[in-house]
Amino acid sequence: MLDYNHPIDRAKNPTVSEAPQRRPEASFNVLELVSLLWRRKIAIASAALIGACLAVTVGKSLTPRYTATAQLYVDPRELQLVDRELTPRAQDVSGMSMVVESQARLITSNSVLLRVIQQAGLDKDPEFGGGDGRTLTSSLLGLIGLHVRAPSAAETREVQLAALDALNKHITIRKTDKSFIVDIEVWSIDPAKAAMLANTLTNTYLTESRNSQALAARRATSELSGRLKELRERLRNAETALATYKAQNNFVGTQDSLISDQQLSSSNQRLSAARAATMDAQARLDQIEANKRTAADAGAIPEALQSPTIANLRAQYADARKKYAEQTAELGPRHPALRQTEKQVEDLKRTINEEIERFALSAKNDLTRARDYEASLNRALEVQKRQSVQLSQAAVRLRELEREADASRDVYQSFLKRSRETEEQETLNTSAARVIGEATVPQRRSFPPGMSLFAMIGFIFGALAAACWFVAAEHLFNGASAPEPGRRERTPTHDVMRPQSEAAAPSPALALVEKPLIARLQEADVIRTLAAILATGGGVDLTRVGWPTLRPGFPLTTLLNALRDMRAAMARRAGGKTMPVMALVGAGDTTGRSVTALNFALAAARDGSRVLMIDADHQAQTLSRKINRPGKSEPSKLGWLSIGNKTVREIRTVNGISVLPATESDAGRAADAIRKAIAQARSAGGYDLVILDGPAMPFSTAGRKLLDGTDALVAVLPTSLDINDSMEDILSALGTAQRKLVGVVLDELTPATQARQRGKQYA
Repeated sequence: MLDYNHPIDRAKNPTVSEAPQRRPEASFNVLELVSLLWRRKIAIASAALIGACLAVTVGKSLTPRYTATAQLYVDPRELQLVDRELTPRAQDVSGMSMVVESQARLITSNSVLLRVIQQAGLDKDPEFGGGDGRTLTSSLLGLIGLHVRAPSAAETREVQLAALDALNKHITIRKTDKSFIVDIEVWSIDPAKAAMLANTLTNTYLTESRNSQALAARRATSELSGRLKELRERLRNAETALATYKAQNNFVGTQDSLISDQQLSSSNQRLSAARAATMDAQARLDQIEANKRTAADAGAIPEALQSPTIANLRAQYADARKKYAEQTAELGPRHPALRQTEKQVEDLKRTINEEIERFALSAKNDLTRARDYEASLNRALEVQKRQSVQLSQAAVRLRELEREADASRDVYQSFLKRSRETEEQETLNTSAARVIGEATVPQRRSFPPGMSLFAMIGFIFGALAAACWFVAAEHLFNGASAPEPGRRERTPTHDVMRPQSEAAAPSPALALVEKPLIARLQEADVIRTLAAILATGGGVDLTRVGWPTLRPGFPLTTLLNALRDMRAAMARRAGGKTMPVMALVGAGDTTGRSVTALNFALAAARDGSRVLMIDADHQAQTLSRKINRPGKSEPSKLGWLSIGNKTVREIRTVNGISVLPATESDAGRAADAIRKAIAQARSAGGYDLVILDGPAMPFSTAGRKLLDGTDALVAVLPTSLDINDSMEDILSALGTAQRKLVGVVLDELTPATQARQRGKQYA
């Protein structure tokens, strides 16, 4: 395995292998430290005792403090005494929490604390910046007949502000998590004073809260009452204008509709009834005339059937006909009795016809009267229609005035009702805050802590100070023979990181190369997917191309931390350059290098970086073939960035990584196209990091130029090959570019052939 403490065997360079292997001398070790402290144990113990005594002395000299605690229950769900309140209540949990925190801040507001200062007389208390010096001076001067002038308002204000500042430092407000309980802690040098101040503060806060509610209600009542007079005048003007307009345009009616509308509706109904009566009379007359023309039975009409006269005549007519039939059978045609009966039959028939004629005449009269009545109703209706049209035109303005009056009435009534509600709320206390625990006189001090703790701290610090002093003195006295850090000899690792041409002839001005970091890419860090089964149509997903990729949901693995350290080393080498460029090179199969480069890009994207990944291996093109295979890329997912020609464009993936596939097979033109693409992306500013997959070893002249333009290099060493030989080949191929090497990734993944066999077994 690759180890910094054992250099790589560079058999090809005898100068390096024969270099002297010297190790820097250690200037101090643990055994010497323990021996030194044991020799000085008496002095260290004495210093520890002295420190304990000094700490106890300091603790005794400190002024004791006593802390009293009062508990306040601040419920944001105030009492529901009225339907509509001045301020809306907090409904969700976050809103309630904000209300409680705001109330906790109000406890230490200046208005509340100034009231506490006035009630407790803290402006005359020496603990809070006051004092009785002025009173003593006044008493002494009063003995000789002199009087000191009273303090001015500005001086009184300064004393109050000083007491306010001191009281703020004595108060601590603590809100219990997930509750409405607020602890008010007040400390003082007098325990009774601490309890008194805590209780005074809670009572003052509750009083101030009630006063603020009353003040808000009073202010709202004043504002509403000031608007009522204007609204009342506006309503009176609107109703007056409405009544005047109705009188001018003869709008008279009930509450539901106007009289003109009611008359028009009634006329329509009467006209409909008259038309029906006319049609009925016409039908009755037509039926009578039809019976007369057809010589049918005259008594067959409904009127004849309903008339008792016709019924009596028809009965007599039937009897006479019967009698005539009997006499005809018995008497001769010239018999006087038969002739008399025949005449009687004719008379009855003529009488029935005369009655039918009277029915027809009555039907004609009824038809004439119905037609006259219908005509009169038509004339009256036309007059009412013309009047209705005129009123409808005038009703447009009437409805506008009515809407204005209704709106003014609604606003006035709402303001009047709200004014009465707020006026009543002035005397209501809707606050649910209350004291659930009054402050009691503390029996123990809160500061300073017990003298045993002071003694322990002093003992420890005294012992540590003495030990540090002896160690420093020993190091200063014996440190002249130790080599300076800047003059230590180079370790073999530094020699390995130098090129062969420089190893044979070392230069004093040659700067030391920083040791590259080592990361291990193991099976436990990745997950293997079957691209043909798990492929989706939502865009290119680099975790579903069939390669082993990083497991999701493990942000603190050893591999990811090592890759982060490599990116940090690259950032230091780039010196603040925007969009640094890193290339991954490796020996052996190019697939392992491409898989490592892909996982390096996925790790950077998982940390929030915008990554541009470029396939710089124009020969193998392993990454390009994997991404551009059929069914993996879509034209809609192609970006704006191009490399080489317009047909090879940036492929944006769902993983936050953009991939530029390989272009022409010519090495020189491919390297120039990659450099142009990097410059184009850097000028656009759309990426944070560029990762090059390649170039492949052995490096061509174009590949070396491409590596010279990078900011950092990472070597990929497959564990299936000899690590030292692989590292030797990479360093030899890099030449002077090996100084950019910031990390080494040990590829310990199972080879692709074995993975395919295992996948077939699972399948």
